[in-house]
Amino acid sequence: MDPNTNSKEEQDEDQYGVLLYYKYTQIPDLDDLYNFYNSNCNSLSLLGRVRLSTLGVNVTVGGKLSALKKHIGEVESYSLFEGTDFKLAACGRPSNDKVAEECGFTSLSIRIVKELVTLSCNPLIKSPEISHAGKHLSAAEFHFVLQKAGQLDPETEEHNRELVLLDARNLYETRIGKFHTPNVETLDPGIRQYSDLPSWIDDNSDQLQGKSVLMYCTGGIRCEMASAYIRSKGAGFENVFQLYGGIQRYLEQFPDGGFFRGKNFVFDHRISVGSSDANILGACLLCGTSYDDYSSRLRCTYCRMLVLVCDSCQQRKGSVYVCELCQNHHKGVGLTSIEILGISSLPSVETVSSDAKLSCQVPCRQANGTPKKLRILCLHGFRQNASSFKGRTASLAKKLKSIAELVFVDAPHELAFIYQPPSEPHNCTSPPTSPQQGTPLPPPSEHCKKKYAWLVAPDFHEKNESESWEMGDGPFDPLQYQQQTTGFNESLAYLKTVFAHEGPFDGVLGFSQGAAMAAAVAFAQQTQRTSSKAPEMQFRFVILCSGFGIKLLDQEFNKETMIKKCHCPSLHIFGKDHGKDRQIAKQESRELASLFDEGCSTVIEHDSGHIIPARAPYIDQIKDFLSRFL
Repeated sequence: MDPNTNSKEEQDEDQYGVLLYYKYTQIPDLDDLYNFYNSNCNSLSLLGRVRLSTLGVNVTVGGKLSALKKHIGEVESYSLFEGTDFKLAACGRPSNDKVAEECGFTSLSIRIVKELVTLSCNPLIKSPEISHAGKHLSAAEFHFVLQKAGQLDPETEEHNRELVLLDARNLYETRIGKFHTPNVETLDPGIRQYSDLPSWIDDNSDQLQGKSVLMYCTGGIRCEMASAYIRSKGAGFENVFQLYGGIQRYLEQFPDGGFFRGKNFVFDHRISVGSSDANILGACLLCGTSYDDYSSRLRCTYCRMLVLVCDSCQQRKGSVYVCELCQNHHKGVGLTSIEILGISSLPSVETVSSDAKLSCQVPCRQANGTPKKLRILCLHGFRQNASSFKGRTASLAKKLKSIAELVFVDAPHELAFIYQPPSEPHNCTSPPTSPQQGTPLPPPSEHCKKKYAWLVAPDFHEKNESESWEMGDGPFDPLQYQQQTTGFNESLAYLKTVFAHEGPFDGVLGFSQGAAMAAAVAFAQQTQRTSSKAPEMQFRFVILCSGFGIKLLDQEFNKETMIKKCHCPSLHIFGKDHGKDRQIAKQESRELASLFDEGCSTVIEHDSGHIIPARAPYIDQIKDFLSRFL
């Protein structure tokens, strides 16, 4: 044997490579499998991500080709992994430390998870049975179907026009490469992350029903659950097919690209893999020139999705990057060009975070799915403001600081200062008394913070700066909230401004009157989705604390909508003992909770008054609810 041949084989074995594979199968002993991967991968010096669940495994690791081949052999010795598609590719070692770190190739991470891929962050949406996934098509079969699409069938003499191609990937992936077939309608959901796909499927089911749906993604795993979700919708959604092995196997079968244009985005240090076709599909976010290199890992200022910025534009100092999804939601550069958007002013916003650098631009998760803090918009109660509510919830914010960022905003309706006779010591709710006259005198305005409301009485008029204090009609009325029935439309428009300029938000927390408003906003979001309109305020959950049901729901939303309960995941927190909450009766909060679907709502009853409890066991229950959305 030629010694040079042995030398070349040894060099090839020492070459670096990347291995990707997944397998859906019932795992009888997770601990045993964990120990195997921990021992095997460490002994072979493999780095990357291993995800294990009772339903199977999802693995992306890198190392020497010889080590990766040994790993494959060991995995194949498990009968559970029979028929697994191992995608092994030779490539250079990670040269960009930032990319290697983001893609998880600087260490070995082995985790036991509930789902191999997170289909949805919404607890209401249950993952479908993987056995219902769409039929697998090989790369050659997939290509053949696309090739014959639209052609005349000699047997039926009809054209095949009932075929649609569905891209199951995220927007930033499709921007540098996608399938293009002239005779087939291609659907690009334009989503930030995979967990947004079920909502898109629900909103666009009319484009899928009755059609033959061909799905594709990077390596195939995302199509497994997504195709099963489509088929779970019932009649008219049976004909779903998926590209087995994903784009990666297709490009191996068709090196010239076939019907695929551009590059295939991958979640390892290679960043993307292309065909022999050198055409560039992507474009620079700022100048529009052809560009498809994500190695700089630049992200949108608002949602943190990866964006394409060419080398020249990266040299601009002080640039703020706004992805096209955020642009579509009217987010401008720096939030200072308000006049361009036709808005005269922005609401006053206060943010509580454990890290000042996070500011109001922290998303719920990065584009690659790495958990980040949840952003929760907080709506204060009647005759409060953002500052006072932030103070009242300081303990709550502190205990949630590792998972949530609370953003506080003033309500739009400013209330007049009021006081109750007889006079009490000088403070901002009771003015001092003049010794000479024995009459109440208003304190200096600079000593009092403005008070606001979301909902007001029908005879309400906005407070003028020149107005002094007003004497209340009588002592505190615990039923005053029943008269606060107007001002909803102004408040709703106001919150749309907040979402447009300070979003995105993962959830909305409302306290007392703020809870009533938050509930109405949840119904408004559902109504827009029902009417096929893109919701102007998108969030994933609501937290309603000491809230009450409001008649304006009947007034503002049609009866057809009210027949159906609100399906927004919700957490309801209120006192359980009658009398401890002097302002909102327990039954009122119960009725508010009854407006939400029981299948996706959680109720916490505490033994305190008109507060949001931040002590055990209530704080643990709150954290448990929020953890579903991380």
